[in-house]
Amino acid sequence: MSGSRSKRLAIGALGLILGAFIYWFTQNPAVGAAVEYNPPFNAANFVPQITNKYFTLVPGKKLTYIKKGLTGTERIELVVLKETKKVMGVDTVVVRDRVWVDDKLKEDTQDWYAQDKDGNVWYFGEAVANYKDGKLNNYIGSWEAGVDGAKPGIIMAANPRVGMTYQQEHAKGKAEDMGTIIATGKRVKVPFGEFNDCVQVRDWSRIERLANEYKYYCSGVGFAVLEESAWFGVSVFDGKTELVSVAAE
Repeated sequence: MSGSRSKRLAIGALGLILGAFIYWFTQNPAVGAAVEYNPPFNAANFVPQITNKYFTLVPGKKLTYIKKGLTGTERIELVVLKETKKVMGVDTVVVRDRVWVDDKLKEDTQDWYAQDKDGNVWYFGEAVANYKDGKLNNYIGSWEAGVDGAKPGIIMAANPRVGMTYQQEHAKGKAEDMGTIIATGKRVKVPFGEFNDCVQVRDWSRIERLANEYKYYCSGVGFAVLEESAWFGVSVFDGKTELVSVAAE
């Protein structure tokens, strides 16, 4: 390959990378910025059950996922517990989320959700236990709304619309995830089955500037049926998580 051609290719590659950075930061103008967040919260405005069709939580329901990546195979189990936890005066539904990598426990988390009277599902925090070589290592990532300035966010809107962007969680420096509705009415096929009425959400963070995820929530399932890791808005091979089974415990 001639030197001039190599130089042109290098310049072209640099242009693509620069373009990706520009696209990323224009699509995420709040990344790294100090943004005021004061959700219209009222503890009396919540209902006991979570019935949003894209995020329905039925106590006793268990969802199992498989993620095959470059670092190994992960098995993720989500179980909607029958217990509740009161956060900021709201009785939240507790979901236990456990992750194994090659059959070794990596993470054991409890997430807290509640639905308001309009049908929006709120996220109130998580208790995270991280494991290393099968032993408890730390609690990094834990946060609770109402503690140390943390505030609840929206995990699923009552009526998702394309272009809608919302704060999913707010614990400064710990958890600052955002969600943007990319598409509705999507068709998604995973090992568990094929779904027609799905919402595609791009999850991104004001803390982790580069990585983001596409999540697909389908009517009647409860949680995402598919997650795809992405860099600069482009799906990548390493990080595809698929729903493989749903059962009752």
